Amino acid sequence: MTAMTALEQKWAEEAANKEPSLTDAYADDGSLQLEKLDGSILDRIPQPTGWRIVILPYRGAAKTKSGIVLSDATLERQVATTTCGYVLAVGPLAYKDLDKFPDGPWCKQGDWIIFGRYAGARLNIDGGEIRILNDDEILATVKSPDDILHLR
Repeated sequence: MTAMTALEQKWAEEAANKEPSLTDAYADDGSLQLEKLDGSILDRIPQPTGWRIVILPYRGAAKTKSGIVLSDATLERQVATTTCGYVLAVGPLAYKDLDKFPDGPWCKQGDWIIFGRYAGARLNIDGGEIRILNDDEILATVKSPDDILHLR
Protein backbone atom coordinates (compact mmCIF):
# COMPACT_ATOMS: atom_id res chain seq x y z
CA MET A 1 0.00 0.00 0.00
CA THR A 2 1.42 3.39 -0.96
CA ALA A 3 1.45 6.44 1.27
CA MET A 4 -0.93 9.28 0.49
CA THR A 5 0.41 12.42 -1.10
CA ALA A 6 -0.04 15.76 0.67
CA LEU A 7 -2.93 16.61 -1.65
CA GLU A 8 -4.66 13.28 -1.02
CA GLN A 9 -4.25 13.84 2.73
CA LYS A 10 -5.81 17.29 2.38
CA TRP A 11 -8.77 15.84 0.45
CA ALA A 12 -9.23 13.11 3.06
CA GLU A 13 -9.24 15.70 5.87
CA GLU A 14 -11.73 17.90 4.00
CA ALA A 15 -14.01 14.90 3.44
CA ALA A 16 -13.80 13.93 7.12
CA ASN A 17 -14.53 17.49 8.30
CA LYS A 18 -17.22 18.25 5.71
CA GLU A 19 -20.42 19.72 7.07
CA PRO A 20 -23.48 17.55 6.36
CA SER A 21 -25.75 18.82 3.57
CA LEU A 22 -28.94 17.92 1.71
CA THR A 23 -26.89 16.58 -1.19
CA ASP A 24 -25.71 13.75 1.10
CA ALA A 25 -29.17 12.21 0.62
CA TYR A 26 -28.35 11.30 -2.97
CA ALA A 27 -26.13 8.44 -4.13
CA ASP A 28 -24.01 8.83 -7.27
CA ASP A 29 -26.67 6.99 -9.26
CA GLY A 30 -29.28 9.62 -8.29
CA SER A 31 -31.22 7.42 -5.88
CA LEU A 32 -32.50 9.04 -2.70
CA GLN A 33 -31.14 7.63 0.56
CA LEU A 34 -32.73 9.60 3.40
CA GLU A 35 -30.96 7.49 6.01
CA LYS A 36 -27.73 9.21 4.94
CA LEU A 37 -29.07 12.57 6.04
CA ASP A 38 -27.79 13.87 9.35
CA GLY A 39 -30.60 14.39 11.87
CA SER A 40 -29.57 18.01 12.36
CA ILE A 41 -30.31 18.71 8.69
CA LEU A 42 -33.81 17.25 8.89
CA ASP A 43 -34.41 19.30 12.05
CA ARG A 44 -33.45 22.51 10.20
CA ILE A 45 -35.82 21.92 7.29
CA PRO A 46 -38.76 24.30 7.70
CA GLN A 47 -41.93 22.66 8.95
CA PRO A 48 -44.80 23.54 6.63
CA THR A 49 -47.65 25.57 8.04
CA GLY A 50 -51.24 25.53 6.89
CA TRP A 51 -51.83 23.80 3.55
CA ARG A 52 -48.17 23.74 2.45
CA ILE A 53 -45.93 20.80 1.53
CA VAL A 54 -42.11 20.64 1.70
CA ILE A 55 -40.47 18.92 -1.29
CA LEU A 56 -36.90 17.77 -1.93
CA PRO A 57 -36.44 18.10 -5.73
CA TYR A 58 -35.02 15.13 -7.61
CA ARG A 59 -31.33 15.62 -8.37
CA GLY A 60 -30.52 12.86 -10.82
CA ALA A 61 -27.35 10.87 -11.28
CA ALA A 62 -23.95 12.49 -10.84
CA LYS A 63 -22.56 10.32 -13.63
CA THR A 64 -23.98 9.39 -17.04
CA LYS A 65 -24.41 5.77 -18.14
CA SER A 66 -21.23 6.10 -20.21
CA GLY A 67 -19.26 7.23 -17.13
CA ILE A 68 -19.03 10.99 -17.68
CA VAL A 69 -19.07 12.80 -14.33
CA LEU A 70 -21.44 15.78 -14.40
CA SER A 71 -20.29 19.10 -12.94
CA ASP A 72 -21.88 20.60 -9.84
CA ALA A 73 -23.29 23.41 -11.99
CA THR A 74 -25.03 20.87 -14.25
CA LEU A 75 -26.50 19.07 -11.23
CA GLU A 76 -27.72 22.37 -9.74
CA ARG A 77 -29.34 23.31 -13.06
CA GLN A 78 -30.99 19.89 -13.17
CA VAL A 79 -32.47 20.45 -9.68
CA ALA A 80 -33.69 23.93 -10.62
CA THR A 81 -35.53 22.65 -13.69
CA THR A 82 -36.88 19.39 -12.32
CA THR A 83 -40.60 18.86 -11.93
CA CYS A 84 -40.28 15.78 -9.73
CA GLY A 85 -39.69 15.71 -5.98
CA TYR A 86 -39.88 13.77 -2.74
CA VAL A 87 -42.39 14.85 -0.08
CA LEU A 88 -40.47 15.57 3.13
CA ALA A 89 -43.32 17.05 5.19
CA VAL A 90 -47.01 17.94 4.90
CA GLY A 91 -48.60 20.88 6.74
CA PRO A 92 -51.37 20.30 9.29
CA LEU A 93 -54.11 21.79 7.08
CA ALA A 94 -53.02 20.20 3.79
CA TYR A 95 -55.91 18.36 2.13
CA LYS A 96 -58.33 19.14 4.98
CA ASP A 97 -60.72 21.13 2.73
CA LEU A 98 -63.29 18.47 1.85
CA ASP A 99 -64.89 20.68 -0.80
CA LYS A 100 -61.59 20.97 -2.64
CA PHE A 101 -60.33 17.42 -1.97
CA PRO A 102 -63.43 15.19 -1.66
CA ASP A 103 -61.42 12.05 -2.44
CA GLY A 104 -58.80 12.73 0.22
CA PRO A 105 -55.11 13.69 0.03
CA TRP A 106 -53.32 13.76 -3.31
CA CYS A 107 -49.99 12.82 -1.68
CA LYS A 108 -48.39 12.06 1.68
CA GLN A 109 -44.97 12.20 3.29
CA GLY A 110 -42.61 9.82 1.48
CA ASP A 111 -44.31 10.06 -1.95
CA TRP A 112 -42.60 11.05 -5.21
CA ILE A 113 -44.65 13.75 -6.88
CA ILE A 114 -44.83 15.82 -10.06
CA PHE A 115 -45.33 19.59 -9.75
CA GLY A 116 -45.25 22.61 -12.05
CA ARG A 117 -41.81 23.92 -13.04
CA TYR A 118 -42.40 27.33 -11.46
CA ALA A 119 -44.56 26.14 -8.57
CA GLY A 120 -43.77 26.95 -4.99
CA ALA A 121 -41.05 28.84 -3.18
CA ARG A 122 -37.44 27.74 -3.61
CA LEU A 123 -35.15 27.72 -0.57
CA ASN A 124 -31.45 26.88 -0.50
CA ILE A 125 -30.64 25.00 2.69
CA ASP A 126 -27.42 23.23 3.64
CA GLY A 127 -26.04 22.90 0.15
CA GLY A 128 -29.31 21.77 -1.43
CA GLU A 129 -32.66 23.12 -2.47
CA ILE A 130 -36.11 22.45 -1.11
CA ARG A 131 -39.44 23.77 -2.34
CA ILE A 132 -42.52 24.68 -0.41
CA LEU A 133 -45.69 24.08 -2.43
CA ASN A 134 -49.38 24.56 -1.77
CA ASP A 135 -51.37 21.35 -1.49
CA ASP A 136 -53.21 22.04 -4.76
CA GLU A 137 -49.98 22.47 -6.78
CA ILE A 138 -49.34 18.72 -6.85
CA LEU A 139 -50.00 17.42 -10.36
CA ALA A 140 -49.42 13.67 -9.93
CA THR A 141 -47.70 10.99 -7.89
CA VAL A 142 -45.21 8.48 -9.29
CA LYS A 143 -43.60 5.37 -7.84
CA SER A 144 -40.12 6.49 -8.83
CA PRO A 145 -38.63 9.44 -10.73
CA ASP A 146 -36.98 6.88 -13.02
CA ASP A 147 -40.44 6.07 -14.38
CA ILE A 148 -40.78 9.49 -15.99
CA LEU A 149 -37.31 10.95 -16.44
CA HIS A 150 -35.42 10.16 -19.60
CA LEU A 151 -32.10 11.81 -18.74
CA ARG A 152 -30.66 8.83 -16.86
